[in-house]
Amino acid sequence: MTNEEAQKVLVITGNTGTGKTTVARYLAEKYHFPQVVTHTTRPPRAGEVDGQDYYFETEASFPKNHYLEQVVYSNYHYGSSYEGLNRAWEKNSLITIVLDTAGALTYAQQLGSKVEVLYLSVENAADLTQRLIDRGDQLERIQKRIQSAEFIRDLSVPDALKQYAHMIINNNWVKTQKEIDRIIKNMLK
Repeated sequence: MTNEEAQKVLVITGNTGTGKTTVARYLAEKYHFPQVVTHTTRPPRAGEVDGQDYYFETEASFPKNHYLEQVVYSNYHYGSSYEGLNRAWEKNSLITIVLDTAGALTYAQQLGSKVEVLYLSVENAADLTQRLIDRGDQLERIQKRIQSAEFIRDLSVPDALKQYAHMIINNNWVKTQKEIDRIIKNMLK
């Protein structure tokens, strides 16, 4: 098997508050899977590092990349590129990226067998609101978010993603870690 054939991207998806960032961090720390760095035209926040948190682009440089998916949010461009994937694959043949379900579907359609999807959910959708409160999100932003079409869409895995998706109910972090470890062990066979 060539190195390119061994390349996989673990797409971590699910709704806001399901633990996507925590899972990405766990995979980086335990398995040393690098996370794909995405691009944005928004200015860096305090402490953010170019090439680590995002590739910070200008309006002129952003279109020079080859994007799998991109969006405009609050007048800034965001996207994940083939260049970002390849930079991550230079570090490891197994890499991760956190995406919403629409982005996950695009990745599955564009990259096919190179994609493994970890779809995170919780048993009770009301728990998501509490998790957002617990992490310090502002109440009015939470209300707006849980009423959005994206939030409602991401409450379930799209039918077209089911063939790629490992369903993980993240109610208990210890159980979630064991399930992730089982999935990774099977992938590494």
